[in-house]
Amino acid sequence: MTTGNNTKFYETPNHPFQGERIAQESDLLSRYGLKNKEELWRAQSELRNIRREARSLLGEAQGDVEEAEALGAEFMARLRRYGILSAEDDISQTLRLDVTDILERRFQTVAYRKGLGQTPQQARQFIVHGHVTVGGARTTVPSRKVEVDEENTVAFDETSKLSDELHPERAEAQE
Repeated sequence: MTTGNNTKFYETPNHPFQGERIAQESDLLSRYGLKNKEELWRAQSELRNIRREARSLLGEAQGDVEEAEALGAEFMARLRRYGILSAEDDISQTLRLDVTDILERRFQTVAYRKGLGQTPQQARQFIVHGHVTVGGARTTVPSRKVEVDEENTVAFDETSKLSDELHPERAEAQE
């Protein structure tokens, strides 16, 4: 028996054939332009880990929100940096997060919301093909989390043919 590293960073559903859950997953896949359910399950697992950390901190502080925030200052700073929580939110807000809060911070979704693609799927294709940059650096990973500070630097690469506003793919988006 070999003991290797666990390379699976998500958990699959306990009951794989529930019609309602499958319909919700399909809706999220199309709305956010995800390639497959694995990407959704990865986001759900990330959300579970965030909630688990928040519950652990709240438990350690015996329910005292301010003490829990002090204990998890780095954790809270990371959530605020990525825009998952706003500056006013306290640690108890992490327990109210939804998977869409995680999906909204993906590079693919941010690029689509900024109008760099007509659909989330097209934004994903532009990213994978290297047409979109973050802070001037070409990034080809659509699942990358975009920090709030970086959001304004998401743009077409200057050397890309798509940076021309008259490009046929962009002209359709302008209409």
